[in-house]
Amino acid sequence: MPVKIRLQRHGAKKRPFYFIVVADARAPRDGKFIQKIGTYNPLTVPASINIDTDKALRWLQKGAQPTDTVRRILSFKGVLYLKHLLRGVKLGLFDEPTAYKKFEQWQAEHEQKVAARRDSHKRARVVTPVVKRVEDAPAEGGNAEA
Repeated sequence: MPVKIRLQRHGAKKRPFYFIVVADARAPRDGKFIQKIGTYNPLTVPASINIDTDKALRWLQKGAQPTDTVRRILSFKGVLYLKHLLRGVKLGLFDEPTAYKKFEQWQAEHEQKVAARRDSHKRARVVTPVVKRVEDAPAEGGNAEA
């Protein structure tokens, strides 16, 4: 049975909200699924992603194939990096505490980058008040054409 990790669409028309689910590849997009492992809301800025890292990692290690969008989400959250590090443990390149230490270091750096991006976006959205110059304003009580 080929298993996929994919998005399941919910929400109203033109207001998408997605569940990240593990499903049989033959099942319809919004149909039967095996397990729900997270949510994805692309309408918030930045997009909000909630995912159970342990469940996603377990399914990836069992051989579930993520779709392209889910692969990018898992990469953004660090699940694929953790899978990569644990594969190094299995091959004997380093031990498990070292792998988790590397992952925590990556996660701290990643959180700083995301926070910086979020702050820059907030600063860009701040609207500065528009002040009219005296020359541009029409004369009071008079004819503007004169």
